[in-house]
Amino acid sequence: MSAADPHPTSSSQSLAAFRLGFPPSYVLVGVYRLSTDASLRVPVLKKCKNGFIRGILVGLAWAFFTFGIQKGLIRLFLSKSSRVTGLSHRSLFGYPLPFELTTLTALFAVGAQVNGILNFFLRRNVAIAKQRVWDQTIASRGKGASFWKPYVEEWDHPPAITKPGMQLWLSGTAARFIVRKVLLYPVQIYPFVGIFVSAYFKALGTGSYLHKPYFEAKGMTEPQVAIFVEERKWHYRAFGFCAAVLEDLPIIGIFFSVSNRIGAAMWAHDLEKRQHLVARQKGLKLD
Repeated sequence: MSAADPHPTSSSQSLAAFRLGFPPSYVLVGVYRLSTDASLRVPVLKKCKNGFIRGILVGLAWAFFTFGIQKGLIRLFLSKSSRVTGLSHRSLFGYPLPFELTTLTALFAVGAQVNGILNFFLRRNVAIAKQRVWDQTIASRGKGASFWKPYVEEWDHPPAITKPGMQLWLSGTAARFIVRKVLLYPVQIYPFVGIFVSAYFKALGTGSYLHKPYFEAKGMTEPQVAIFVEERKWHYRAFGFCAAVLEDLPIIGIFFSVSNRIGAAMWAHDLEKRQHLVARQKGLKLD
């Protein structure tokens, strides 16, 4: 059983309570804030401008010289495996399409590769930008380092975690690369539905990864992180699914990878306020 929910006494508290109950809303909050707040958006654009230009030029060159080759390989693959994949040149699971599916599949494949090239050129600057927008978002709420308090268990009977290492591994950088760029690459280029299937498998890892700064700020141990995520696993799955879908969009996914960090910071802020409330209810000192 979890701790009692807070009783909102103002419109802002009511909104925070709604967002806590529906974490995908934080993804939209992140997009909105990065789009409308110049203090967040302008430094990100300046930091990533040169890397983006280099990356997009290399990516477009790669697409120009390899698109025809990849389209031919995909055509060959579809002709040999249409019964397994449900794809053919002009149909999707037997339903006729008004265009050649090999062209669309090749576009998805090349788009994913261009995204990878952009990420390569921007990885360092985007990492810096993500940390900056996290810090700025928390500061915009009037909070500093002292806002983060030691972990407080909110459930009377927390779930038992037998293998916390696997959950933590999935949220790590190396695991995210292996899962996103290697294991799920064939799924991602599957027309229309591939991006959603891929996001489903990445959801929990993406959600917990986006909250790594939160866990570090609170000084949480690995078992505490594992329990915290397990208690909110469907919230993390929902948030991570929406975040992963946006991040996997070709080219503009870079923008969403930054906005997702803003949304994650807003969620962390509201989660921490709840931690403070539970600590007071339990008579614990917030040192």
